[in-house]
Amino acid sequence: MPHRGVLIDSGPLVAILNERDEHYKVCLAEAKSLRGQFHTSWSVITEAAHLLKGQPAAVQKLLAWIRTSELRVLQLAKEDTDGIGHILDRYADQGFDFADATLMHLSEREGMSTIFTIDHRHFFVFRAKHRRSLNIVPSVL
Repeated sequence: MPHRGVLIDSGPLVAILNERDEHYKVCLAEAKSLRGQFHTSWSVITEAAHLLKGQPAAVQKLLAWIRTSELRVLQLAKEDTDGIGHILDRYADQGFDFADATLMHLSEREGMSTIFTIDHRHFFVFRAKHRRSLNIVPSVL
């Protein structure tokens, strides 16, 4: 059964946790307006923590967000490697990183069609099964 909720990428995670980020206000407002639980992958969490490495308090807030279950980290298993690999191969000319590919795979696996990202360029070209495009939010940056 598909999850109701929103996939969230590292860009909005970093922006929401860093008031000095150029996308802070837009991402915070979008986060407050979205319905459903946020979902992501450990690859995205790792990427966000790396981008926040000079801000230990922000990394602690990220971990606290996960502990509240408002940010659900979806698990990936050995069975997911073919799907992720297929996405990386199919879109090799787009320069998707591994974290992006995990979110794209999760959108297919979980039947989720909304992604909260500031990386519109990469997620705009992705087509899930049956040629379905993702609903990318926020629509304006």
